Amino acid sequence: MNILVTGTAGFIGFHLSKKLANKKDRIIGIDSLNSYYDVTLKLARLKELGIDEEIFPLKEIKSKNCDFRFINIQLENRIEIERIFEKYQIDVVINLAAQAGVRYSIENPYSYIDSNIVGFMNILECCRSFAIKHLVFASSSSVYGLNAQIPFSESDNVDHPISLYAATKKSNELMAHTYSYLYKIPCTGLRFFTVYGPWGRPDMALFKFTKAIFEDKPIDIYNYGDMHRDFTYIDDVVNVLERVSKSIPQTNQFWDSQNPDPSSSIAPYRIYNVGNHTPVNLLEFISLIEKYSRKMAIKNFLPIQDGDVYKTYADTHKIEEGIGLKPNTPIEVGVKAFIDWYRSYYHL
Repeated sequence: MNILVTGTAGFIGFHLSKKLANKKDRIIGIDSLNSYYDVTLKLARLKELGIDEEIFPLKEIKSKNCDFRFINIQLENRIEIERIFEKYQIDVVINLAAQAGVRYSIENPYSYIDSNIVGFMNILECCRSFAIKHLVFASSSSVYGLNAQIPFSESDNVDHPISLYAATKKSNELMAHTYSYLYKIPCTGLRFFTVYGPWGRPDMALFKFTKAIFEDKPIDIYNYGDMHRDFTYIDDVVNVLERVSKSIPQTNQFWDSQNPDPSSSIAPYRIYNVGNHTPVNLLEFISLIEKYSRKMAIKNFLPIQDGDVYKTYADTHKIEEGIGLKPNTPIEVGVKAFIDWYRSYYHL
């Protein structure tokens, strides 16, 4: 099949593209290479995929290692996105491109509308026009917002987001459901819970804390350390994405419009949590970084920030029932793997 992976130079997109490109499918990867975080890291990921020549906008470059093609383009470029769908006869779309970050959305709201709303609309229109077999798209645990019922279930109400980033992800779910219902496009949305691991994003806690510890700089610890996150290892996420992409949702004939379950629909549409079902206290998380980096953190305790939630905790029984797989990598294994990569990448 011809599989389009958006956000292919990003953290999750890179790992997924690397795994899929070593199989029989053709992977077309697109990414805007924006400057939200270090572009050098994104280019290094692409080099791992066999893309190491100079990149220009709209230039299509074939990997030297595998059946992977890279195109530097923004999702907002509707005409060129349509051209890619037509040229490569795309069968499956895995949409991982988005403007990420909860706190950044408070300062830069328009970038989220452009990428996460306008860009996603272009993907949906192409899925409709070119009869895509399956659209898999990234949502986020942040959609649970003010929901205090834990663990978070896909059947919970998610009408109270507390960041614009979360609101755009909830909007993506609604937009995808509408297209799934109107045009019978099979759609699966995945609510990721704090994905981490080698080649991770520099704006995420594990990367920021590790960098600060190695540089003997203080780390900011919000809510005075009284926070919990359901950390999900990257290899588990990639395994879920690969399995989900082949598990095309069907209409749920037992769906009850009198008592609607948000996780499924009369349309060929599903929503799954992708988390480890094991919340970790922030201070315990930092202690693991200290253990494997063999250095102590300088801690700067601060109040909770706007847009942050106290605890994330994924109910994973639906994804286990749906695809027979759920994340399970222990946090100790994942943190050690990241720090080993960090030492290697930065020659420490």
